[in-house]
Amino acid sequence: MMRSVFCIVLLFLGVQSYAQNQDDPVLLTIDNDPVTKSEFEAIFRKNNRDSLITKADLDEYVELFINFKLKVKEAEELGMDTIPQFTRELKGYRDQLAKPYLADKSMTDSLVKQAYDRLQYEIRASHILITLPPDPTPEDTLKAFSKITQLKKDLLKDPSKFAKVARTSSEDPSAVKNNGDLGYFTALQMVYPFENIVYETPVGEIGGPIRTQYGYHIVQITDKREARGQVRVAHIMIRTEEGDPEDVKVRMKQRADDIYERLMAGEDYATLAKKFSDDRSSSARSGELPAFGPGKMVTEFEEAAFALDSVGEITEPVKSPYGWHIIKLLEIIPVQSYADMSKELEAKITKDGRSNVSRESFIKQRKKEYNFQEDKRQLKPFYTDIDTTYFTGEWVPSTNLTKSNKALFTLAGNDYTQNQFMEFLQQRMRPRRQTEQIKTMVDESYDRWVEIKVMDYEDSQLENKYPDFKVLIHEYRDGILLFDLTDQKVWSKAVKDSTGLADFYQNHKNDFMWSERAAYDVYTVENEKEGKAVIKMLKKGKNQDEIREKLNSTSALEVKVESGLKQRDEVPVLEKVKWEQGVSDVVNDNEQLKVVYIKEIRGAEPKDFDEARGIITAAYQNALEQAWVKELREEHKVNLNKEVLYTIK
Repeated sequence: MMRSVFCIVLLFLGVQSYAQNQDDPVLLTIDNDPVTKSEFEAIFRKNNRDSLITKADLDEYVELFINFKLKVKEAEELGMDTIPQFTRELKGYRDQLAKPYLADKSMTDSLVKQAYDRLQYEIRASHILITLPPDPTPEDTLKAFSKITQLKKDLLKDPSKFAKVARTSSEDPSAVKNNGDLGYFTALQMVYPFENIVYETPVGEIGGPIRTQYGYHIVQITDKREARGQVRVAHIMIRTEEGDPEDVKVRMKQRADDIYERLMAGEDYATLAKKFSDDRSSSARSGELPAFGPGKMVTEFEEAAFALDSVGEITEPVKSPYGWHIIKLLEIIPVQSYADMSKELEAKITKDGRSNVSRESFIKQRKKEYNFQEDKRQLKPFYTDIDTTYFTGEWVPSTNLTKSNKALFTLAGNDYTQNQFMEFLQQRMRPRRQTEQIKTMVDESYDRWVEIKVMDYEDSQLENKYPDFKVLIHEYRDGILLFDLTDQKVWSKAVKDSTGLADFYQNHKNDFMWSERAAYDVYTVENEKEGKAVIKMLKKGKNQDEIREKLNSTSALEVKVESGLKQRDEVPVLEKVKWEQGVSDVVNDNEQLKVVYIKEIRGAEPKDFDEARGIITAAYQNALEQAWVKELREEHKVNLNKEVLYTIK
């Protein structure tokens, strides 16, 4: 709960930037540490949207601002900004806040737009796959590439044989049944390299080969249509499988037909789905399925669902590999606008192969900005020094290599040397199967090292390059400090200091008062006659049990009694009767007949500790904070220039 208070702390910290220059006067000093007008004004305007700014507004806010500054100053003096927990938490925030600054925004926007444009169409494609192992050797790669290239060469002579070749030659296990046909799909459903070749190849043509993590593919585009969006449907499924005996298949089909006829006769779809559907994951929800688009369901089901035109429409039984389905259309969801989808798309593309495109573009820009220069000739000693022991995790660099410290590249005038790269290689060394040549491994490791160092250097420069980022990090820093110190001084202290809390309650009892309260019984009765009987018995001094026993023996409905000790405004029916000891008439309270017996009116009195623990704790926290602020004000010298303050208009 207390972490949510961090949001309140950031009311003082929610400013993205403010200018500081020679024309920026000092508004106040704390122990001779200056605070400029611009810093205060930016924070004030962030949290004060009123067009009219009064002196009273400024006076009130500047006092809160000073208190905030004093608390942060004390946290710094206590060294709270140096403890490991603080540095870890701040680093975590910084890593998250830095992400937008470590990406090519224009490239990301371009990729978002590309994804959205592609989502306007659905592609039907077939493919042939020649697989690669997880860590392919050069020989594996060459063999697979040669095979897929030859298949494409043969198919270009007669594209009509694509399905046959997919069935006999593709290493995608599903090709035996579907002839390589992937059905319809749209953007963000396939890995990015595969998606690219599909959307770049015209209908009727063969594209590729393209390499993905699965291997090499060639594709044939059989259709392209405008996107149909999504649908939300319910279904009643009667399960039957390919291997079922013929009599079972006939019986299941008849069962599906019988359910369909009952639906056509007007029976409730939800009821029949719950009773008869064999899809247990959806039958409890009246057969309802999550919304889906192209490529998410088997073809037969998908085509039948999208063929429905109006909400509530129901299909005849539709056969799929899973059995028979009776589908009901619940909602048609068109493709959303770019404005509505852009944020969602941006989040998605950062998690697929497109993110590599943006990263590569960003690194290329930073290399140019920081005058990146490299001398790959200095990699040669690694080609000869590293042997197969690297792949067993036992490689030890030779003396010649450890002594060599020439620059492999420079970035922003800084040398990155052979020794540093050697350390990087050692950090990455682990026992594994050797799947590439030594030179290939070194070159790929070097490229990865360069990327890391470029990104690390850019990350180290963010505060210098972007004033907004520098201020934002400072805001989070102060916010964490203020939260942690306030937790120690106020929040946790009030909860843990049971003696102090009890003493505070004893000294402030009269701050936690009940208003007048009534001890009451409220009888809910069936009718006016029964109500009058209750009144009569109450006036004779009968108690609840006696009244219940008498009336419940003659009434079809039980007389209900509610008792309590509450303030008048806490029980609506108490506001409908006289606020005095005695028995009321029969009153109508929210369409119920009731008789109220007020046994006692108790005057205002302090609440018991347990009755008011929550508000007592809050008040104690407030008292602790006020005492803390008073102490800070006495310890530190604050000078405020009100002439500067009142120039804020």
